[in-house]
Amino acid sequence: MKEHEGETSGGERAFPTQSTSREQGDGASQSRNGPTRPTAPPWDRSRLRGGAGWFTEDEELLNRAVPIEPTPLSPELGAFTHTDPWRVLRIQGEFVHGINALAEIGAAVAVFGSARFGESHPLYEQARRLGRMLSEAGFAVITGGGPGLMEAANRGAREAGGLSIGCNIELPFEQASNPYANLSINFRYFFVRKTMFVKYSDGFVIFPGGFGTLDELFEALTLVQTRKISRFPIILYGSEFWDGLLNWIVSQQLGAGAISPEDLNLLIVTDSLEEIRDALVDCYKTRCWDTWKRSYGARVDADPPGAPATALDPTKADAQ
Repeated sequence: MKEHEGETSGGERAFPTQSTSREQGDGASQSRNGPTRPTAPPWDRSRLRGGAGWFTEDEELLNRAVPIEPTPLSPELGAFTHTDPWRVLRIQGEFVHGINALAEIGAAVAVFGSARFGESHPLYEQARRLGRMLSEAGFAVITGGGPGLMEAANRGAREAGGLSIGCNIELPFEQASNPYANLSINFRYFFVRKTMFVKYSDGFVIFPGGFGTLDELFEALTLVQTRKISRFPIILYGSEFWDGLLNWIVSQQLGAGAISPEDLNLLIVTDSLEEIRDALVDCYKTRCWDTWKRSYGARVDADPPGAPATALDPTKADAQ
């Protein structure tokens, strides 16, 4: 490497010296191609600033370590972009991307269900029909963007000429974007994607599904219960599928006092797509005042929304 020389403004020579520890840490960095040269230019600038060793912010940003011998690729130099601080910036960027993409969404309903129930499954046609009905009622339809029942709901909304949104997630298997979303957003992080579902939906419809579907269900219930979000309808479609879980919740969680009857006020179970649509429209227009009568809370003698028993309880911790 050829050394450079420079002059001070007064004509005094600034001779080459070694870079300081501030410039290169504990020494020149290493790569698979051997030692790298110092990040700062090889002349001593301390004399230009009265011995302070001053460098501009641009220099510190634009200068970098490179291999001593020319090589077109040195992956080790990019290792720092995989550390947690840089991951935080990627997460931030993903939030910004999702919010920008969905900022103009009006009324919307998120539909969840199994990615494994294909076109031949009876529930596929039901989810497709619901997507169409929601679109005709004025709602955008948001799904996880994948195959199965998510595809069906997106398909129905698109066929009705509505806004069909897919929030897809990067998975090692099974999840590829379906072709029926006319607005598709890809996410790396589950929690960013979940934020978009909650922020931009006015209700959740939960079809039968696996662990991911249950995750969305209980995430929404917890956020509503702990007042982290405003109450909105959470509707379970297919009573036969959900009855076992709900019986357990009532007999075990409610029976043991781990939850209150009022926690189930906006959890609706139905086998009617028309009831789903009507409940979502009613909740959107009246904040679920009449919809409460259809809820699972009403079945277990819960007080209606607004009653004293449903007021904030300062003795109850989050997600108890």
